[in-house]
Amino acid sequence: MAAMGIRMSDLDLPPIYCPFESAVHPRVRQIEKRAVEWIGDSGMCATQREKAWVVATHSTDFFARFAPAAEDDRLLTAALWVYWGFAFDDARCDRGPLSSRPAQFNALAGQVQRACETDSAVSGDRYATALRDIMRRLRSRTPPTQVSRFVHAHRAWLSGVAWQVGNQALGHMPGLDDFLAMRLLAAGGEPAFALLEPATGVQVPDREMHRPAVRALTEMAICVAALDNDRHSLRKELTRDRADQNIYTVLMQERSIGVQEAVEVANGLRDRVLLRFQQLHDRVRPTASTELAAYLQGLRYGIRGNNEWGLRVPRYLSAGRWPDEMDDTLVTYADEPSDVRPGPVEGAPAVAWWWDAALA
Repeated sequence: MAAMGIRMSDLDLPPIYCPFESAVHPRVRQIEKRAVEWIGDSGMCATQREKAWVVATHSTDFFARFAPAAEDDRLLTAALWVYWGFAFDDARCDRGPLSSRPAQFNALAGQVQRACETDSAVSGDRYATALRDIMRRLRSRTPPTQVSRFVHAHRAWLSGVAWQVGNQALGHMPGLDDFLAMRLLAAGGEPAFALLEPATGVQVPDREMHRPAVRALTEMAICVAALDNDRHSLRKELTRDRADQNIYTVLMQERSIGVQEAVEVANGLRDRVLLRFQQLHDRVRPTASTELAAYLQGLRYGIRGNNEWGLRVPRYLSAGRWPDEMDDTLVTYADEPSDVRPGPVEGAPAVAWWWDAALA
């Protein structure tokens, strides 16, 4: 994209439609201090520069918006995984030496996943070692069912990253349908939302968690957050010397359109998914158990919180700093969605089932 001579100042980014309520954990700063101490002791950062950028993800603030009422230790554990996930993504998935070497990445991913699954796994990789410590914390206060859900989500995430790495190795830009399916996995939303139960202490019964409608709501929350992250990182992407796989580059290639039109199309697609999320949520919530209602609220908090965090975190800001003022009212939101057309998104059969009339 940078090679096209496009500048951020040339783009008109529409306000974000997000009607969900905002919340943040009241002790987020105290918990963040504990997380920073763990990062320094974990051994996963090879240099002080690496550590500085991991700390600058402000992952405690990120998850403190997903689970604003969590117990401190539970929130800390969830936040540690988010810090770890960003560090692993930057060093091994996004721009690291394995980002276009699928065979080598898959070998490492296998070691990392095994460290997630069992404490007895042995690997010299610094990220696997740090992950084992996080998983010990998780298992110490989380029932096996919820741990198993997180492990499964972690595996799904790594499989999506492997798909992405394979595309990068081939220089292949996926079409919209493949991209959305891949982004649901590679964005990391599966494990992030799977941490809602351990963070809040809520245990959603299997009969509810595995309902197709609940699965659809989870996938839509992941999709909206992933597309929002593509938007948040657009500033950074424009400074790079090659185009990554994101919603804009996918639409530009598939539809032969410019970046401004791609921004508008992507915004409309995202809003249609969010509208469907709202409709299905309002159908499921009235009959949900207390536990499922808490999980659904976590999805809503997550969509909103991901925006509040993403619009000012150094990971996405070209300025590379955390604003001194933590005033969320400075974030501008749209009053109405940009696209209210009903029915599935055109050209994306992989996610068309979200609009199935039988979901309830």
